[in-house]
Amino acid sequence: MDAFLYQASIYLAAAVIAVPIAARLGLGSVLGYLAAGILIGPVLGLVGQEMAELQHFAEFGVVMMLFLIGLELEPRALWDMRHRLLGLGGMQVVLTTLAIMLGAMAMGHDWSVSLAIGMIFALSSTAIVLQTLSEKGLMQTKGGRSAFSVLLTQDISVIPMLALLPLLALRKPPDTVLDDALHRPLGAAGEAAGHTAGGGHHEAGLSLVAGLPGWGVTLVTLGVVGAIIIAGIYLTRPVFRYIHLAHLREMYTALALLIVCGISFLMYLIGLSPALGAFLAGVVLANSEFRHELESDIEPFKGLLLGLFFITVGAGINFALLFGSPFLIMGLALLVIVIKGTILYVLGRVFDLRGGDLWLFTLSLAQAGEFGFVLISFSGQQNVLPPDMIEMLLLVVAISMLITPLLFILYEWLSKRMVETGEHTEHDDVDAQARIIIVGIGRFGQIVNRLVRSSGYETVVLDHDLSAIQRMRRFGVKGFFGDPTRPEMLIAAGLRDAKVLVAALDDPDAAVRLVTFARRERPDLHIIARARDRNHVFRLYKAGADDIVREMFDASLRAGRYVLENMGLTEFEAAELEDMFYHHDRNSVRELAKLWDPDVPTVENAAYIARARELEKELETMLLSQIEESGEHSSNNRA
Repeated sequence: MDAFLYQASIYLAAAVIAVPIAARLGLGSVLGYLAAGILIGPVLGLVGQEMAELQHFAEFGVVMMLFLIGLELEPRALWDMRHRLLGLGGMQVVLTTLAIMLGAMAMGHDWSVSLAIGMIFALSSTAIVLQTLSEKGLMQTKGGRSAFSVLLTQDISVIPMLALLPLLALRKPPDTVLDDALHRPLGAAGEAAGHTAGGGHHEAGLSLVAGLPGWGVTLVTLGVVGAIIIAGIYLTRPVFRYIHLAHLREMYTALALLIVCGISFLMYLIGLSPALGAFLAGVVLANSEFRHELESDIEPFKGLLLGLFFITVGAGINFALLFGSPFLIMGLALLVIVIKGTILYVLGRVFDLRGGDLWLFTLSLAQAGEFGFVLISFSGQQNVLPPDMIEMLLLVVAISMLITPLLFILYEWLSKRMVETGEHTEHDDVDAQARIIIVGIGRFGQIVNRLVRSSGYETVVLDHDLSAIQRMRRFGVKGFFGDPTRPEMLIAAGLRDAKVLVAALDDPDAAVRLVTFARRERPDLHIIARARDRNHVFRLYKAGADDIVREMFDASLRAGRYVLENMGLTEFEAAELEDMFYHHDRNSVRELAKLWDPDVPTVENAAYIARARELEKELETMLLSQIEESGEHSSNNRA
């Protein structure tokens, strides 16, 4: 017990110290976890042989992460990804395997060894990439979705790879090789742990398909998958209702963990990846009303286990071997990244990725991954790879994973540079003009555009998000891609003759630049601007916007009115209070805008704070007086 508490304290303390520092430096949490592992492992030597078993346990965080991602994807969305799963993902795995295989053969290795090396490095790190994409808000970009499609394909491809590896061990008798190929991988698919250099012996585990013929394995596999889907559709609601009757919050957490663990174990029994099973379960439950409950229960476990996994990767780096051949190992790791990156870049262009999306796709997947550890270990068990090569390959995989956060930093630099220099996708030639220009066609701009066009007025739509423009075109709305803050694009859209400009951009700074330029060019133009918060309101006010709409203000007011109605006020009384709040807040913003100083933080602006307090007190007095007046009026009517 004391040893467990000691190790737990070491790992948690390393994470608590290193990760916030890395996050504050803008390096991301993954690099912080990796650095923490290096600190307590190779540098201080505070962790020892227990690390391999701990890594096996921590990899369950990948399973939980794919379950949560599945919850965000409806089945229709997954079906829409089929071309990228089969085309983009499949081609990446095949081409990368062949390219690295040829490179290994050029270095003098046998073709079977080279093919095994190619398969090992064809896979990328699901854990690091998805964690970083989610952390940086890049998952919903075109590049992020494409990267996810490839990662999902790679996870699926692990199964045939495990089946193929024993066939490469030509030193065994042919009947033994064939038997290994048909049966051994069924248990190995679930063994995400075998990451030790020697790939020690693993006892045979439980299996529902061991000894079955091929058609039997197929029937059992389809049956289990079908059972998971049917249970997710028909059993979720009654089970959650049963748990709800206990009125114990921890039972929801226990049920969420049971779902993930149970499905993962079923996948293990039929020889499929537990991560894929969890992802499938997440997709099935994506339309469930209990989705958010499951997300909130699983999220903390996922984060801690993934962090622990990254720490063990950093702690497992063999610096003695690295310092013995630093140029060779670093060179091999960089060579893998360059080869994979080149293939990814070419495939990205073929599949219509451009600009920042193309670089995100290329750089995020260029490393090796945690399933590489599994394949290396399994290859050692099957005598596919010579023992002296295994340790070096493990180190190359770990080093490439360690470099991944730096690749994301490179992406951010390239993305920023492309925005500043205009080196991203070629802008459209604006060949239409209208008296209403709408800049930004996201959730806010779409509604404005639909209302105006449905009322019979023509609009010109500009946006810097190519996917948004293409999506609008499918619905018959003509829009133009490009940087809408560029003067030539605004002028081409008819700025000099326009009557109304709607600035609906997501980027607050870009919106201010747009309003500033438009006001300077057209003092008589009516400018309606979307604002993120009060500070943004003040900036837009000073830039020259006529009407400023806070994106959450009206929706929040309506929600507040519903609260008042459910607390006993009539619809009329609640609407009166809502209207009073609305007009008072607008007047307050105008007053506070005169006191706002962009060079002084709001919390340090004494005049601003004093007047804000006065206005808030006035609002409270006004609303309470209205409630009392309404109550007296109701009493008089009843009398």
